[in-house]
Amino acid sequence: MEHRYVKVEHEGKLTLITLDRPEVLNALHPPAHHELARVFDEFASDPEQWVAIITGSGTRAFCAGNDLKFRAAEGRQPMPAAGFAGLTARFDLEKPVIAAVNGLALGGGFELVLACDLAIAAEDAEFGLPEVMVGLAPLAGGLQRLAQQIGLKAAMGLALTGRRLSADELLQRGGLNEVTPSGLALAGAKRWAADLLRAAPLAVRACKQVMLRGLDEPSLRAALVNQDQIPAVLRMRASLDAVEGPQAFAQQRAPHWQAR
Repeated sequence: MEHRYVKVEHEGKLTLITLDRPEVLNALHPPAHHELARVFDEFASDPEQWVAIITGSGTRAFCAGNDLKFRAAEGRQPMPAAGFAGLTARFDLEKPVIAAVNGLALGGGFELVLACDLAIAAEDAEFGLPEVMVGLAPLAGGLQRLAQQIGLKAAMGLALTGRRLSADELLQRGGLNEVTPSGLALAGAKRWAADLLRAAPLAVRACKQVMLRGLDEPSLRAALVNQDQIPAVLRMRASLDAVEGPQAFAQQRAPHWQAR
């Protein structure tokens, strides 16, 4: 497919997705959301792609959220079912997605970071939910995910005031995996991606699904009982990789993962 608002590159089994609207700080409008939904559809269905990184073009912003100037001129338009950036309401994606945050991640841009499985940010990145300052609310999962990831009081403090957090502050609160020097967020994300790609892909997907679905269970007991029926777990247990891993360990060699 042709891309107008994003760049998509493949580096082996890694998909690199770059938001490409630097003239508006990579803010997204409905056409970009639908394009990103198709990009993530392709990533999800491609058996040769195991990990994705999403980042922003330029150095000023990862994503400044909704393109409010477009909305003011064109009115509210339908969003894809998969949500902001084609990801925030995509609950069936088993493959891991890493955010590489350069510059500002505001509003929907911060919600996009929160929807990723891992997040790496440059030291000069800033995060915030400023929607209340323009008469709106962050309704792409950011309120729920932020409370889960950094705690209720800290999340309330951000969402109700529009205040911003630095990368170091968000790291300390558990909202990031790593902070890198300025300009090196993507390099840091690629290091994390390399670690993921050395692991068994079906096992990685099973871990992701068990952890996320466990958040919806009423108790730990229910989560433990129900995890055996999660599709990613069933595929992992029935896979050739589940045989290959122990064999490679016993033979003291590197495993050859097939994702099947």
